[in-house]
Amino acid sequence: MPRIPKSVHKLKRNSTSVHLDGETIYSYFKHKKLLLKTHPQFNEKWVQEKIAEDPSILGIGELILKDQERNQPGAGRLDLLFQDLDSNLRYEVEIQLGRTDECHIFRAIEYWDLERKRYPQYDHVAVLIAEDIASRFLNIISLLNGFIPLVAIQLNAIQIEDQIALIFTVVLDHRLGFAPEEEEEQELTNRAYWEKRSSKTTVDMADEVLQLLKTFDQELALKYNKFYISVSKDNKPFNFVSFRPKKSSLGVEPKLKKSEEIEILLDSAGLDVLEYDTRNQRYRIRFSKDEIQKHERLLKEILGRAYRDFNGDISVR
Repeated sequence: MPRIPKSVHKLKRNSTSVHLDGETIYSYFKHKKLLLKTHPQFNEKWVQEKIAEDPSILGIGELILKDQERNQPGAGRLDLLFQDLDSNLRYEVEIQLGRTDECHIFRAIEYWDLERKRYPQYDHVAVLIAEDIASRFLNIISLLNGFIPLVAIQLNAIQIEDQIALIFTVVLDHRLGFAPEEEEEQELTNRAYWEKRSSKTTVDMADEVLQLLKTFDQELALKYNKFYISVSKDNKPFNFVSFRPKKSSLGVEPKLKKSEEIEILLDSAGLDVLEYDTRNQRYRIRFSKDEIQKHERLLKEILGRAYRDFNGDISVR
């Protein structure tokens, strides 16, 4: 279902109320579709700002704004650059009000190509947003999608009395794998940043895991990066495991080659295991509150393997 931005508040005037389940009251409002291309008040820059403020309205994942109006030498400016919180995919987003055309498609692909050449360690996806994606261009984009990762999103603006809502509908989607972490290591934050972004509880869970890691090496410490929490030793990256705190869970990602033995261990424990990160060779395990302690023995076994493989230390047991 299309998502209405949080900025659209509940309307109360001239409504018809319907009671459902004896409790919930829904109000019907007749809406009017707006064409932003010719609207005197709302323009492309305004749409860009709204997406930058709340990327979740695009409906393609939990995204973090990486850059806005990003300069492309000799090729203009990229509207928006996002990075996926979980997979580290990068999305090069181009917005066009009105109907999409050849220039919009070529520009989006050009920016995608420039970014992937500048940062080949990442997977990149071109995103086209337009108010009208004609079937002709959708067919062209679909053909290109076999060679170029593309996401096409149709934008609809609707007016309800004196308020406006933006609805984004994904009409073509192509997702890729995951990317390594080199660049994020240079984007340092702190514990307060992560407690605000996720929760104090899940950041505390990362501390619990750190205590397990210290049984391997007392010098290990947490390093707070913008996109994930890593492990360091002597203030240098020591990334045999990384952490991604959410509001109510902690992602633990040990760096290990995929093996049937490990998968059997994880499956038998009933853990929430996400898709294996093939490029970075990481298992992605999600722990809820109290599960760190519950699965301490298994977690120590898996992290010990990751530590030994990374450090080349066969003495750790």
